[in-house]
Amino acid sequence: MSKRHSAKHKLDRRMGENIWGRPKSPVNKREYGPGQHGQRRKGKVSDFGLQLRAKQKLKGYYGDVTEKQFKKAYVEASRMKGDTSQNLIGLLERRLDAIVYRAKFAPTIWSARQLVSHGHVRVNGVKCNIASRLVKIGDVIELGPKASEMALVLEAQSLSERDVPDYVAQESASKVSFVRVPTLDEVPYPVKMEPNLVVEFYSR
Repeated sequence: MSKRHSAKHKLDRRMGENIWGRPKSPVNKREYGPGQHGQRRKGKVSDFGLQLRAKQKLKGYYGDVTEKQFKKAYVEASRMKGDTSQNLIGLLERRLDAIVYRAKFAPTIWSARQLVSHGHVRVNGVKCNIASRLVKIGDVIELGPKASEMALVLEAQSLSERDVPDYVAQESASKVSFVRVPTLDEVPYPVKMEPNLVVEFYSR
């Protein structure tokens, strides 16, 4: 399992939203922030504050991607043709750990990253331990023989709180293929994500 259990819950409470849509989230019980000042009335948030919050939420959703990696994704998205915010979502969804999470091979994005880094995932038949690797359209992602029997994987596959999205085609319980780069509307976020505010944050 991922060792960032409390940190995941802390992020939920800081944002006041159940970011991953999990039933164990503390936000389901109390929506105020953590700490002794969590219940204080919140003042009006500035434009910068809204942009920063949108960035922290999106970055946190993908397992607290490092600032360096996240900004690199934004720069690449801004160089591509089309809407930068849509391009950013497309790049984040093409990450190998994100695909492993979407395929329900792991219960959380953190455990998906762990599964990849421990060498339990193969891309087109070749073992890959780089969680940030960008998957291409048509790539086949599958679990190694040992991983299919892991309690972590079996737990993830039994979860009823989320389904495998259309852009990840399920070929078997331990094998999927990446069909297409999704748009923002297609990504099954449990909460509203605002990549346009993230773009505004970096383009200041």
